[in-house]
Amino acid sequence: MTRRVVPAPHHRPDPIPPSSGDKHDHILISSAICNGDDLGPFVRKAFSSGKPDSLLHSLRAFSRSKESEIEEVCKVHYQDFIRAVDDLRSLLSDVDSLKSSLSDSNSLLRSVASPLLSSLDAFVEARVVARNVSLASDAVRACVRALEACARANEHLADGNLYMALRSVDAIERDHLPAIPSSTLRRMLDRTIPAVRSHAERRIAKEFGDWLVQIRVASRNLGQIAIGQASAARQREEDLRTKQRQAEEQSRVSTGLRDCVTYSLQEDDDDEIGTVNDVVSDHGDLKEKLGFDLTPLYRAYHIHQTLGLQDRFKAYYIENRKLQLTSDFQVSSMTPFLESHQTFFAQIVGFFIVEDRILRTGGGLISRSDVDNLWETAVAKMCSVLEDQFSRMQTANHLLLIKDYVSLLGVTLRRYGYLVEPLLDVLNKHRDKYHELLLSDCRAQIAEVLAADKFEQMLMKKEYEYSMNVLAFQLQTSDIIPAFPYVAPFSSTVPGCCRIVRSFIVDSVSFMSHGGQLDFYDVVRRYLDRLLGEVLDGALLRFLATAALGVSQAMQVAANMAALERACDFFFKHAAQLSGIPSRVVERGGAGRRRVFPLKKSRDAAEELLAGLLRTKVDDFMLLTENVNWMGDDPPQYGNEYANEVIIYLETLVSTAQQILPVQVLNRVLLGILSHISENIVGVFLSDSLKRFNANAVTGFDTDIRLFESFADNQAHLFVEDDGDTEVVAGQLRGALAEARQLINLLMSSHPESFLNPVIRGKNYDKLDYKKVVTISEKFRDSSDRLFSTFGARGMKPNPKKKSLDTLIKRLKDVS
Repeated sequence: MTRRVVPAPHHRPDPIPPSSGDKHDHILISSAICNGDDLGPFVRKAFSSGKPDSLLHSLRAFSRSKESEIEEVCKVHYQDFIRAVDDLRSLLSDVDSLKSSLSDSNSLLRSVASPLLSSLDAFVEARVVARNVSLASDAVRACVRALEACARANEHLADGNLYMALRSVDAIERDHLPAIPSSTLRRMLDRTIPAVRSHAERRIAKEFGDWLVQIRVASRNLGQIAIGQASAARQREEDLRTKQRQAEEQSRVSTGLRDCVTYSLQEDDDDEIGTVNDVVSDHGDLKEKLGFDLTPLYRAYHIHQTLGLQDRFKAYYIENRKLQLTSDFQVSSMTPFLESHQTFFAQIVGFFIVEDRILRTGGGLISRSDVDNLWETAVAKMCSVLEDQFSRMQTANHLLLIKDYVSLLGVTLRRYGYLVEPLLDVLNKHRDKYHELLLSDCRAQIAEVLAADKFEQMLMKKEYEYSMNVLAFQLQTSDIIPAFPYVAPFSSTVPGCCRIVRSFIVDSVSFMSHGGQLDFYDVVRRYLDRLLGEVLDGALLRFLATAALGVSQAMQVAANMAALERACDFFFKHAAQLSGIPSRVVERGGAGRRRVFPLKKSRDAAEELLAGLLRTKVDDFMLLTENVNWMGDDPPQYGNEYANEVIIYLETLVSTAQQILPVQVLNRVLLGILSHISENIVGVFLSDSLKRFNANAVTGFDTDIRLFESFADNQAHLFVEDDGDTEVVAGQLRGALAEARQLINLLMSSHPESFLNPVIRGKNYDKLDYKKVVTISEKFRDSSDRLFSTFGARGMKPNPKKKSLDTLIKRLKDVS
């Protein structure tokens, strides 16, 4: 079918011709529409200029221009359009048949596919159910695994295995919690996991608190054992030194014996090393012996590491240990420090032994700087306590006990690397005070010994008494053991004072040793000099000045001084040996020898006291000179009575004294007595009660002096050494009578004026004083000078001796 095309009507022209400006805008708009440009700028311009109608007119004009073009195109292609429409109309019937065919096929397909669709729907539904079941099963398994992990954590908590419990909790939080589909279970675990960690932290904190209490007791026991082993090691060292000294003594006799002793010493030394190593035994040994168990501490540290709180635990540990250390420093005012000092220092020693072990095995729980800070605090406090306690102590033994324990503390902790020099400095600082107290104690003890002594010779019935009182202080004069009972030449004062001095030496060496100073003999010797020269010598001087002693007692005191002089050599030698100076060095170098006898003043005072008592006794006998017949017709045949009495007394005195006094002392005593006798004889002639005497009286005194000289000669053998000359010793004893002898010789001389000759006087009369000679010579009268004898003597030849004596008197008076 052919379609008729109606021609398009012609376009009417605009009733109003456009202006030139509108034409330009119309061209621009048309160009923009043809090019597909945006018309926005034209619209904005139209509205901004207030001429929208012009824009609308241009658009309408363009539309009309295009309609004409369309009509032209349609006119050109009109036939083609018609043919196309006809073709489409011919296809319409085919399409209808196809449509019906498709509808039939669709109906058939629906009828056939309907059961399949039902099965498919059932399958899809089953698959959804299966997927849901699978998801539920996975969720259940995840929950089961989480609950199993929770069960394991509960078991570990019940068993107290906090570390494994925390590991289980970490695994639950890391592996199971994100996979748990149950929000309820997840919320429950979110609440429980922090609670478990808090529970573990509280529980381990309680265990750590219990460990702090236990370690304090264990530290005290550990410190006591460590110090005890240090004391045992020191004792073994002292025993070794003693054996070495004995070996040196014995080696002089037998070299083989020395080798044997040396071998035994080496074995003892090995034992010492093994004992010392027991202190630093392994952790298991310490735990078994002392209850010293660091496992709770390391467990707490490990748990806090697991919780990520290791830094906080380190600070907490250091703070608690500081508090414990501060508490350990508390010194009770109710208990004397002497009774509590061992516990006090043992606690500190154990504390730092534990800290050293933790430093080496604690895995970084504490650092060296932490331990050093604790030690500095402890040292400062111990020094303060020692300063305070030492300042209050007034007993040397107490101070020594504390010093020994502190020095053992230093030896023990020095093995662990701690610096103990400040403590040793405090001990050395109080060295003088200790020795002053020791000297004071010795002063009191010596006074007691002197007061208790009756100054009688000691009787020793047994050999052990001889060994204890004589050999122990090298007082023996012979290496041969005497027969018992043995009477010693000294009294109980000597061994008593020797024991005091020896104890002083031991205490002084004990204080000076183990104090960081190796060569301390000079210090010990200086204090020993003070003991002997000030304390002992002073005590003896005070005793001699105040005691009322008889001759026998004074003689015993003098004998004691000789024994003490021998003992002083032992004292210095003993001090040198205890100070670590070998015997061979002492003997060769003189380290143990004294230079001056420190008891010289008291020795001289004792001898002076004895001499004074003897002089008093002699003076009593010299009173018998009142019975001398100064103007007798005949000289006494056997000397004057006083001389015989003095000789008898002196012989008795010598027989007794030679059993007690040393030869040198007896010699000095006899010289003093004889010199005093000589002075008394001269004093008798100088006495104002004596107005005159004659040659017979002089002859009698010459006999007296001969008796004394004979006595001196008889005693000379007592003082002669092996290679000495008896005549020399006798001459010394005679020399004590020189003044009296020279006076008698002058009075008996036929030419007394020879005294005026300097040569003769220097040779024969050097002991005489010319003033005494004048006084005595004026009293000398011959028998012819008796009263009323001048009548019978007239016309007789003058006596030349009388003339010479008068000349002597006259010349001496002129000189004076």
